[in-house]
Amino acid sequence: MELQTPTPKSILLINGPNLNLLGTREPHIYGSTTLSQIESSCADLATSLSCTFASFQSNHEGAIIDRIHAARGSVDAIIINPGAYTHTSVAIRDALLGVSIPFIELHVSNVHAREEWRHKSFFSDKASGIIVGLGVQGQPKLGRWVRGEKQQSIV
Repeated sequence: MELQTPTPKSILLINGPNLNLLGTREPHIYGSTTLSQIESSCADLATSLSCTFASFQSNHEGAIIDRIHAARGSVDAIIINPGAYTHTSVAIRDALLGVSIPFIELHVSNVHAREEWRHKSFFSDKASGIIVGLGVQGQPKLGRWVRGEKQQSIV
C-alpha cells in the first residue's frame, strides 16, 4: 500500500491600505516590524508546513478585489488584513464571498480598544476566524490553521 502525501495547501496573505508602512507608521500601535519582515516570516512558516505562500499588499480597493478574484481555484485559504477597508468595503466582502475561499480576518492592533468606528467589520461575520491584537505574530501563527490544525491552539 502506497502512502499518500497530503496535498500542499496554498496560502494567500493580503494586506490592505497603509500596511506597507508597517515598521514606521505609528510604531506605538503597530510595532517596528516591517511588512517585508512579516512576509518573510510567513513564507518561512509556509515552507516548514509544506504550504505554498504568496503575499499581496495594495492601498487600492479594486486591486485587492482583483487579487481575490485571481485566487479562485489556486488558493486554499486567504489571510486578510483589510486595514481601514474593514469598516467600509462591502465590495471586498463580496469578492471574498464570491470566490468561496475560506478566509481569516486579521488585525495587528486590537481594533476594539481603539476608536468606536473601528469596532465595526464588514468581514467578521463571514470569516472562518478572527485574529485581533496579537501584533505581527498573528500572521505567521495562522499558517497552522491553513494546514488543518484547527483543533489545536495556534497561539
